[in-house]
Amino acid sequence: MSVAEQLDSRGADPRPATPHQLRTRSVVRSDRLIDLLPREQAVAWVKDDEGLIGWGELGRLEVKGPDTFVQASRWWREQLAEIAVTDEVGLPGTGAVLFVSAAFDIRTGASVFVIPRVVLGRSGTRTWLTALNDEQPQLNIDEITGPGAVRYADGAQSAAAWVSSVAEAVDRLRAGDLGKVVLARDLMASTAQPVDARYLLRRLADRWTECWTYGLDGLVGATPELLLRRTGSRVTSRVLAGTAARAGQGQDEAVGRELLASAKNQDEHRYAIASLAETLAPFCSSLDVPAAPHLHTLPTLMHLASDVQGELAGDPDLLSIIDAIHPTAAVCGTPRDVAIDLIAELEGMDRGRYAGPVGWLDTAGNGEFGVALRCAQIEDRALRLFAGCGIMADSVPEAELAEAQVKLLAIRDALES
Repeated sequence: MSVAEQLDSRGADPRPATPHQLRTRSVVRSDRLIDLLPREQAVAWVKDDEGLIGWGELGRLEVKGPDTFVQASRWWREQLAEIAVTDEVGLPGTGAVLFVSAAFDIRTGASVFVIPRVVLGRSGTRTWLTALNDEQPQLNIDEITGPGAVRYADGAQSAAAWVSSVAEAVDRLRAGDLGKVVLARDLMASTAQPVDARYLLRRLADRWTECWTYGLDGLVGATPELLLRRTGSRVTSRVLAGTAARAGQGQDEAVGRELLASAKNQDEHRYAIASLAETLAPFCSSLDVPAAPHLHTLPTLMHLASDVQGELAGDPDLLSIIDAIHPTAAVCGTPRDVAIDLIAELEGMDRGRYAGPVGWLDTAGNGEFGVALRCAQIEDRALRLFAGCGIMADSVPEAELAEAQVKLLAIRDALES
C-alpha cells in the first residue's frame, strides 16, 4: 500500500481531539517524498529522499528587524503551548515542526516561519506522518507540467556592471578595509506558463542528490551548505568556501588538486571557518574544527569543504544559535559588519531570503538549517535567480563572473529541462 493509499484509508483515532492536537505515527514507506507535495502551501527540506515535507498552515509568522529570531523563538514557544502532541515515533523531525526561511539581512528583509498542518518525514527506513487533530490528509497528486519557454534578463546589474562592482570590492580589499566579501548577482527569468514550484523541486532533487532541496513561500533551491544541524546536544556544520568549475571526465582530478593548492581559495575558506568557529564556540563545551578542508564535488562545481562538530553546553535555543552564527563569512565576508555594509553598497539589490538560513526545528530542539543557495524566488511567471562569489584581494572579476554563471546553472537547468 502506498503512502497516499494508507493516508486515505486509515481510520480516525477514537480519542477526542482538541483544536490544536498533533499526532505523529509511522506509515509505510513507498512514494518518494518530493513527489507527494501538493501545489498549495507546500514546504520541503529533502536530501536523497530523506527529510521533511509539509503543507497547510497551523501557524505563520512574517517578521523583520534585528530581533527577528528573538521574536520567532517567543512566537514558537507560544504556539507550542497551544498544541498537544502525541508522538509515537520519537525521531528528530517528529511532533510539531517549524519551517524557517529567514532573510539574509534580518534588519531589513522579511523572514518567514511556518508550522504546517501536515508533515510527512523520512529517516532511513522510517517514514512518519504528523497531522493536526488526527486529520486524514488527501494527497491530490496532480500532473505537473513545465513552464514552457524561458526568457532571461539582467537583474539589478548587467554582467558588465557586476564585474565593475567586483573590481571595486577588490580595490577595497587591497586597501585593507576588510579581508573578504561575498558579492551576489541576480538574474530575472520569465516563463510562458506559471511556474509550479514542485516542477523545480523534483528536478533539483533528481540531480543534486548531495544537496538539501528546499522550498518555502516561493523560494526554492538546492543548497550544498549545512549551516547547522542539531541532534540532541550534538551540532554539525558543513562550511563551503573556495570553488572551481568541474572540467569534465579525465580533468576533474587536476581541477581538484589546483583548488586544494590555491592560496586564494584556502584563505577564503579559512575566513569562513574562523567566522563559524568564533560565533559557535560560546554555545559549545567542545568544538572540533578540521585542520584542512576536503573536496566536495557536485554536478557542476567543486568546493573546499570542512565539517565542524561540537557538543553543546547546556540547552541553548536553536534559533538563538542560528541568530549568532548567521551570516558566516561564507556568504557575507569578514569583518561581518563591514562586509554587510559593502554588500549593500555594491550589489544594488535586496537579497531577500537568498543566502539566509533555511530549514526546520522540532519541539525537542532538534533541527537542520542550510544556507539558501542555488535558488530562485518564484512569482507566477517570473523568477529571480541568485548566485554569489567570495571576493578576495587577488580575485579576478571576470573569473568571478564565470563562477557565478556556473552557479546559476542549477536553477536554469531545472527550469529549462
